[in-house]
Order: sequence, then structure tokens, then C-alpha cells
Amino acid sequence: MNLRKKIFVILILSGLILVPYISFSQIKTYPFEQIDSLQKVERRNIVVFIHTEWCKYCQAMQNTTFKNDNVAKLFNESFYFIALNAEEKKDIVFNGRTFKYKPTGVNTGFHELAEQLANLDKQVAYPTLCFLNSNNEINFQYNQFINAPDLATILTRLKL
Repeated sequence: MNLRKKIFVILILSGLILVPYISFSQIKTYPFEQIDSLQKVERRNIVVFIHTEWCKYCQAMQNTTFKNDNVAKLFNESFYFIALNAEEKKDIVFNGRTFKYKPTGVNTGFHELAEQLANLDKQVAYPTLCFLNSNNEINFQYNQFINAPDLATILTRLKL
């Protein structure tokens, strides 16, 4: 095989390897600290995805629901999306208040903001999607796995 053919085969194979990564949609995520300044530029509802590293349903949503093209498009056009690890250890300033990590044992604990946003009927479950209006008030909470078509329906109804 001559050099041109080898280069052509390598380019084709590398393109095939990269196709799965290119085809996945990307949801633009924002930190809590940016929301106030973003709201001054463009008012949008906020969706907070409260998750943990160990939650298999959280991982499933990240690997399926959030990679759906329609869901990504709805998020990116109409919402500010925040992914919040419920076991985040750094302080988060949001809505004029500082929220902290609260240890509950050796290498265990939860973040106050995750508890506040994921608390539904005095229980916290993961994953939770917390929908806030542009004034940072909770409009709706959903605390279980949700597939892409169902999430797209909710996002369409909750758009400003």
C-alpha cells in the first residue's frame, strides 16, 4: 500500500472514531455565581440538575437524556442549565446567600444548596431537576430519572 492510501485509510478510520463524539449534543452549563449577571443580560428560567457521582440514574441521565439533540437545543436556547453535585465541597454563593458543604461522617456529607433545591416533601432524592424562574424561585421539581422526550415536553411547557 502506498503512502497516499495509508494516509487516506488513517483519515477515514480516525473520522469514524470521532463521529460518536461529534454527534452528541452539548448543553451549555453555568455556575451559580454567574446567574445574577446573566439574568441582567437575558432573563431566563434556570434548570438545576442535582446529582451525585455514585447515583446510577444520574449517570444514565447524563449519558442519554442530556445528550439528546432536542433536549440540548431547548436548554441552550431558553434556559440556564446548572449541574450541581450534591456532595460538592466548595462554598456556593447564590441569590445573595453562601451555601456550604455539611459533613455527616467520615468522607460523607451534602451541600446545603443541593438539599434546599432537591428537597421535595421533606425528602431528597437523586437525580432531581429543579426548575427556577428568572427570580430564582422554585417553579417545579422532578426527582427521578427522566427520558429525553418527557424532559423535552416539560422544557417546552416551562419556557419563558
